[in-house]
Amino acid sequence: MGCCSARCMLVLLCCFQLITALERQVFDFLGFQWAPIMINFIHIILVILGIFGAIQYRTRYVILYLLWMLLWLSWNIFVCCLYLDLGGISKESDILSLGVSAHRSWWKENGPGCQSEQLLSTGWQNQNPELTTVLSCWLEYQYIEVLHSIIQLFISLPAFVYACYAVSLFSDEENTFDTIGEFHRPSKSPHFFY
Repeated sequence: MGCCSARCMLVLLCCFQLITALERQVFDFLGFQWAPIMINFIHIILVILGIFGAIQYRTRYVILYLLWMLLWLSWNIFVCCLYLDLGGISKESDILSLGVSAHRSWWKENGPGCQSEQLLSTGWQNQNPELTTVLSCWLEYQYIEVLHSIIQLFISLPAFVYACYAVSLFSDEENTFDTIGEFHRPSKSPHFFY
């Protein structure tokens, strides 16, 4: 096994996915966006299973990771479309907070260079995020959210390819092992069965 094998690259890409998903999870918790919190949590668990499968040559875990990657890629494309208001969906909808709260992206008020104006006293602003008006930001919050999704897409696409390649390698190794195992197995003569 070389240092740049498919297995090592898969583990490395999974580690990058894990780090970026944990970072994304923190900011989704700060914004009380419940749908991304749940999906990121599932993603973190399945990436850990993917790492375990790659390290331990467990084809089933890597296949489970592959199936999740298809859903994960779809989710990130959906988030990009949501924040860019494409396909008839709007970033102002309550889809990501599951309609439970009025909270939005944490980056909306706390993005880089954002200046906000408080409408009521300090005690009231913590209860309702809509009471804060953002005057200007260096980078709008929707572009930060889209950037998070694009980073996930750029990491997930090569991870998907390497996972496919690793599954094919693991399957070839399993088939080779069975052939060698039968070849070296001592043959029994027929008189032992009588």
